[in-house]
Amino acid sequence: MADILHRVGIKSTSLQKVYQAITTRDGLAGWWTAGTNGEGDKVGNTIEFRFGAGGFDMKVTDLTAPALVEWEVAQGPEEWIGTSIRFELNQDGEYIIVLFKHLNWKESVEFMHHCSTKWAIFLMSLKSLLETGKGNPDPLDIKIDNWN
Repeated sequence: MADILHRVGIKSTSLQKVYQAITTRDGLAGWWTAGTNGEGDKVGNTIEFRFGAGGFDMKVTDLTAPALVEWEVAQGPEEWIGTSIRFELNQDGEYIIVLFKHLNWKESVEFMHHCSTKWAIFLMSLKSLLETGKGNPDPLDIKIDNWN
């Protein structure tokens, strides 16, 4: 199994605000994709994420406010089926640290490389949203290759 791992520090905010940006439709649409439907604030809920190049559905599997959000991929690209996405949040001085994990890829395929770079871009969009009030969700995100 292979994993995508990222660490991002966000200043000038609170754990609760970061948690809300990851668990509410408006929050998610502000940094990941404008094509977000559903709420991620209850275990068992499904959130739909749509992009120009496709999309996927995530089932909320764990919530521990304001420190943990976990989703399981319910529908989407074949490589994503069976994977889970985890956001661990903690305060470290003046930063809220986001430990991001996209876990349990069956193998390290080329699409995983693409997704790792895109996750980094979207996590920087989350940072921007919370620090400046403006994120860069799809379709405003940086396009890195011919797969978006």
